[in-house]
Amino acid sequence: MTKLTAEYLIDDLTPAERQRAERVEAILPTLKARAEAMDHDGFLDPANVRTLSESGLLGLVVPEAYGGLGGGLRDWAAAAFAMGTVCPSTALCYFFHNTSASRGTLALAAMEAGKFTEEEAPVVQAFSEKLLRLMGADGQWMANFASEDVKSEKAAITIQTTASKVDGGWLLNGSKSFGCTTGVADMYLVTASLEGVDDASGLCNYIVRRDAQGQRGRMKWDALGMRGTATEGLVLENVFVADDDALAVRGAFARSCEMSRTSFVGNQVAASVIYLGGAYAAYDAAMHQVTTRKFADTGRPIGTGEFQQQLIGTMYADLQTAILWAQRQVALESNPNPPIPKAEINAFWRTCKGQIAEYSFKVAQSALKMMGTSGTGFSMPASRAIRDLAMGLVQAFPAERGRLQTAQFLVEGAEQLGFGVVGKS
Repeated sequence: MTKLTAEYLIDDLTPAERQRAERVEAILPTLKARAEAMDHDGFLDPANVRTLSESGLLGLVVPEAYGGLGGGLRDWAAAAFAMGTVCPSTALCYFFHNTSASRGTLALAAMEAGKFTEEEAPVVQAFSEKLLRLMGADGQWMANFASEDVKSEKAAITIQTTASKVDGGWLLNGSKSFGCTTGVADMYLVTASLEGVDDASGLCNYIVRRDAQGQRGRMKWDALGMRGTATEGLVLENVFVADDDALAVRGAFARSCEMSRTSFVGNQVAASVIYLGGAYAAYDAAMHQVTTRKFADTGRPIGTGEFQQQLIGTMYADLQTAILWAQRQVALESNPNPPIPKAEINAFWRTCKGQIAEYSFKVAQSALKMMGTSGTGFSMPASRAIRDLAMGLVQAFPAERGRLQTAQFLVEGAEQLGFGVVGKS
């Protein structure tokens, strides 16, 4: 049986997981063929959205009851890793699309757990099922916009965007600083706070149509790496959202997040393994070069040289370190009966995401050194990996911050909040 790219991360796929991974494997050549132009020109090719939709992968983690493939975190991580080996930009966009599904599945789980009143439950169910059907049965790309410029010592993401009630719906006002596929996704899932509510209980979700009046991109995305993501953010100026496109039940977001078995919403490792996929691709490209190219005087592979072997050993060790961190987190997050308490899984994750990012970047550094000056062209594998994986050092939050938070938890026994709210200035 041919080894799938996904199996370099998840080496014990079930038959059902393997079938879903085969769908991903089938489109990797197509995504790879578009990756160089996307990176060079800094745009997200809408054809990738169609490719993922037609393959059914926009419903990867959507339950089958809503037209999805019924996959879980292991499928998600496997897909993100595999896509990361050919086009990290597309993989990152795909990650954020999939995060939208958790806003539906966790809300439904919270409803089944009795966390909503009889009056609230029908609203929660209707919104959640609509969201999941859009992603699953309808194959719609759902961009997820939460992050904002405002910072808080107590929260990783602070929400200042507000939702004000009007006849038949809500008006959204605010600015989202980060979020992929602006102007490309079919719809946007926006997190906003109910006007007048100053704590996390005010956080709610709203579906904004791509062509909705009053919405626009915040900035042109022209970053060092991850250039094909359309990460333009989102500006919302009196954007109207109808009641049936809103889950505006106070406390719904917070109560839903309680249903995550482990860290926060339990899916962030699927973002980190994108950078690991990029590192694996850089490693593979470098190894191909040093095993196929020969020294002119001896005819032996370049990889037999002492300098190259030093780099090979370092690169191999760093890659395996990143893989082990990732595999451990996936195992903890996907285990129905985690072997350690939820708080400890959170502490592990805060360090894990930084370790994956840092060791993946180290792999790219070694690959660049091995491939030499000829490998520094803008679109060469090692050069692209250096740029994309450098983004992981900041997009996954700096590793130093994660280690600090882990230390604080281990010493003080307190966890940082995931989301916070501040008032409009």
